[in-house]
Amino acid sequence: MSNDVTVTGRTPTEIDSEITAIRAVVATIAHAQDNELIDEFIGVFREDAVWTTGHGKRLYGRPAIAEFTAQVLPGATTHGKATYEIEHVLFLRPDVAAVKIRQSYFTLDGELSGQGTPMYVMTKEDGVWVLTANQNTPVVGD
Repeated sequence: MSNDVTVTGRTPTEIDSEITAIRAVVATIAHAQDNELIDEFIGVFREDAVWTTGHGKRLYGRPAIAEFTAQVLPGATTHGKATYEIEHVLFLRPDVAAVKIRQSYFTLDGELSGQGTPMYVMTKEDGVWVLTANQNTPVVGD
């Protein structure tokens, strides 16, 4: 992650702890995608989460996200892999963070084939960061 974190009123130790927890959620997303693990992917969403796919499909609630994911995730890695890097974190409140992600898509041969720039609005629920309102966006032209 770049050093791009916006936060006020918190100690560096508190910030580091929250960033570590948020980074773990992003790592879970990457692991679930790489291994086509639908339940692991769905597990990082709040029950009433909103998800907009890279193609603009709007999904409301974990059941709809699960149904969509079950259709698109199996077999996805036959086209290649993606990496997820946190670019920026803006803590809107201590329990709400806007997390900007840099996705890089690679072919099976390891060549860069595209990029995405998702936005995850995450909330801390019972001490755990979850995806709450999210937009997955491909980068077109640079």
